[in-house]
Amino acid sequence: MSDPAAAGSVSLLLAQPAGSFTGVLFIAGVALAGACLSFLADLLIRRTLPRLGGPLTVRTRITTALATFALSALLAWRFGLSPELPAYILLAVAGVQLARTDVQHHLLPNRMVLPLLGAGIVLLGAAAGVSGEAGSLLRGVAGALILFILYLVLALTSRNGLGMGDVKLAAPLGLYLGYLGWTHLFYGGALGFVAGGVASVLLVLKNRGSKPNEVPYGPSMLAAGLAIILMLP
Repeated sequence: MSDPAAAGSVSLLLAQPAGSFTGVLFIAGVALAGACLSFLADLLIRRTLPRLGGPLTVRTRITTALATFALSALLAWRFGLSPELPAYILLAVAGVQLARTDVQHHLLPNRMVLPLLGAGIVLLGAAAGVSGEAGSLLRGVAGALILFILYLVLALTSRNGLGMGDVKLAAPLGLYLGYLGWTHLFYGGALGFVAGGVASVLLVLKNRGSKPNEVPYGPSMLAAGLAIILMLP
């Protein structure tokens, strides 16, 4: 049973405008935590996946941390002091790392994608338990399965360059989108596929009509999913 006093204090903080001093401090604190987690993620990747984690320039690490800082700030503004916030901060931290890895190596490693899915289920499950929204978690798990199957079918039946790493990434994205609602799942999945196609066309134009052997769809999928999470209520 939830504590009415605690629930009231959380509601009071959530009700404060984002431009208030308390709101600004909260957003800045979450953004700074996201940046720190980005540096920690760099260290973990270098130790567990040395072939992918290094050598990274200082500029690359700072750029990655700044991107995570900005995303964390936006997510703090979007969710406020809600039990779902830690799960979506994890998505931001891991998502930026995955996007960078896919651009650099054309690879979405299982050791990065699968922990994102497992940790997402745990964190969103805890959030659903706190808020009493068990249906949201079930919808998120269903969303993970739906988006995974959809991308698997697309990868097997089309020649658009989707790889199995993209298929596996669809599962955690489906989880995070589906937890928020069917509308988020639909638009996030559709926009990710469209954004990937646009990125492929731009690469062809950049290469003067020659299509590259591998197209990193992961960044487009992640960018589309996070955009939908941030924009839709």
